[in-house]
Amino acid sequence: MHYVSSGPLSLGSVGLLRFFGASWSWSLAAGLGVYLGTGGWKYLYVVVRTAKRDINGLYVLLRVKLALWHHIRNRNTIPYIFAQTVARHPDKPALVYEATRETWTFSQLDQISNAVAHWALSQGWTSGDVVALFMESRPLQVALWLGFAKVGIEAALINFNLRQDSLLHCVGVSGSRGMVFGEELADAISEVSSSLSESMVLFCTGDLRPDQMAALKCQHLDPILASGPRHPPSCTVSKGFNDHLFYIYTSGTTGLPKAAIVVHSRYYRIAAFGYLSFRMKPDDIIYDCLPLYHSAGNIMGVGQCLIYGLTVVVKKKFSATRFWEDCVQHNCTVSP
Repeated sequence: MHYVSSGPLSLGSVGLLRFFGASWSWSLAAGLGVYLGTGGWKYLYVVVRTAKRDINGLYVLLRVKLALWHHIRNRNTIPYIFAQTVARHPDKPALVYEATRETWTFSQLDQISNAVAHWALSQGWTSGDVVALFMESRPLQVALWLGFAKVGIEAALINFNLRQDSLLHCVGVSGSRGMVFGEELADAISEVSSSLSESMVLFCTGDLRPDQMAALKCQHLDPILASGPRHPPSCTVSKGFNDHLFYIYTSGTTGLPKAAIVVHSRYYRIAAFGYLSFRMKPDDIIYDCLPLYHSAGNIMGVGQCLIYGLTVVVKKKFSATRFWEDCVQHNCTVSP
């Protein structure tokens, strides 16, 4: 309250002096004196001390706004921006899977996502269709939603902790035509398989036995992608920067999880603000221990890889006891 009253009081004194005929110089000097006398100097002190931070914040805001304007005007997409990143450093490590030490370069990530795009088109899925992803964090999850985005298909990123009614709700509310799940979640799929739509097509990734796949009526995706085309899909997608990219979900603490649309521009904006605000550099290595169905893990983490070319170490599941050990082992410098 002390800071709020000093400003109006000083302005009032200026107006009062002008009303009685005092010159502008005397009125302003008196107003400044009143302002400082009522504690306004503390406000000035704070302004000076925080000026560097505020100027940097304004710079970041304007830079992101300008980039957004450029991408919106040119109807760019996240896959288009990623293609530029691949062209800059195709052989640089893009994603490192902490669980297996597997490393994908930007070129490999691009090629695998191309295989995903061709496979999706072969299923008859078209731009605007939705496919659910239900798996623990891994590089393939990034390749899947990125490959879908290349042909306009939208992924629904489902929390791998959900079961039964919550899982069915998330699949149903998104209108998913298919689902890709990890072998570690086969039991969760088995619990709801009889309640899924008959038109739902299931694919699994990982080591699942033939009898398990037969029981779940699912197909093994890994060999399909391994033999799929690596060149970019030839179809033209009419989506722009403000169109749908994928769906994420709320935590469901006040009921069933609710779907939230992430458009291309929102993905870019969140990642860009993080990169510029925290002054990341191209040689930084991200330790991404947050789940990839979450905006922090997928956008603040993986977004730095796709947009700015940083290497991201993907953690299968968060572990407080291994956090620093993993960071040291992989030379990580940033974590969302």
